[in-house]
Amino acid sequence: MLDKAKALNDEIVRLRRLIHANPELSFQEFQTAALVADTLSEIGGYTIRTQVGKTGVVAELGESGPVIAIRADMDALPIVEANDVSYASRTPGVMHACGHDAHTAILLGVAHLLRQSYAEERWDGRVRLLFQPAEEAFDENDISGATAMITDQALEGVDAVIALHVSSDKPSGHFMFQDGPSLAAVDSFDAWIYGDGAHGAYPHTGSDPLYMLAPILTAIYPIPSRRINPLYPSVVSVGQVSGGATTNVIPNEVLLKGTMRSMSTEVREQLWRELENALRMSELMGGRYKLNITKGYPPMVNDQEANNWMRQVTTDLLSHDAVVESQFGMGAEDFAYMTQKAKGAMFMLGAAMPEGPARHHHTAIFDIDENILVPGAAVLAETARRFVTGNLQ
Repeated sequence: MLDKAKALNDEIVRLRRLIHANPELSFQEFQTAALVADTLSEIGGYTIRTQVGKTGVVAELGESGPVIAIRADMDALPIVEANDVSYASRTPGVMHACGHDAHTAILLGVAHLLRQSYAEERWDGRVRLLFQPAEEAFDENDISGATAMITDQALEGVDAVIALHVSSDKPSGHFMFQDGPSLAAVDSFDAWIYGDGAHGAYPHTGSDPLYMLAPILTAIYPIPSRRINPLYPSVVSVGQVSGGATTNVIPNEVLLKGTMRSMSTEVREQLWRELENALRMSELMGGRYKLNITKGYPPMVNDQEANNWMRQVTTDLLSHDAVVESQFGMGAEDFAYMTQKAKGAMFMLGAAMPEGPARHHHTAIFDIDENILVPGAAVLAETARRFVTGNLQ
């Protein structure tokens, strides 16, 4: 499988650069989806559905038997690219700054590899390729791409689902695995602290929400360290504070915006309660508050058995040294919705550039080492092949 993937190197790189040069935002991946559908048609053998989850594409190979799905996301970010490369974004203000261009190109490489395998072996099983929109953002109804595809039956009958995510911060060629909760649940909040306002020279005539803000922030920041069991990871961060318009007017409200991260449902719900308790301090100082919490992605839980399949394939195709046990961190991924529906796992694929500055995710200079595209495609394809042929250990 690795040798066959190497023969596709130029094609996978071409596709990655073509997608990178033509990025599209969440639920606007019309051109990318058309490229995916056209490429799958050229490969042949796949049953193809378009407009799944609005702009997604689903392709299936095989006629009967157990079903394994492989997912790649397609959307880009609202970032102005600063890279001076031939494949730099041609779309003003939009950039593939998280590697979804690589994910899509890798899965198209997988499509080539599995088509060859099916022609040779005629295995008794089905592979379903999920080209997903909108991992980076929700729509106006707070729906992400994974949820939209699930609603459109993309995971109907699926027995297992796997994926990878490139990591531009980790050494190139490291296949990183973590069992169990691996990426965080993410929730955002908007909180308003209300007072009466007053003239700046006569603060005693009203209640001051800026004054209330200080003890509230002092109560919010220790939530993870003093209210949550230290054995369970959690984060609360305030990212925006807005209030007031001039020097001599005490405002009547202050707005806080922030994010909360957790690895379990219990801690997630406790964070909501503790945040509300902190905001209630405004009532002790003559004010009041309003809190809106927007629930984001749940924790991504990697199934150990599914991870073991990919660990073994990585070892067999590459080496034991390529497999790295790693903690993924407090980022979030809507692949979590898929692992709630079927046995599944995602591994991180180290893709740091061999030289030059760090190319961090969600920055204007993000880029990856393209040498990881072929082994990434080979591991996903071989895992799927072993699944449908009954040769997984």
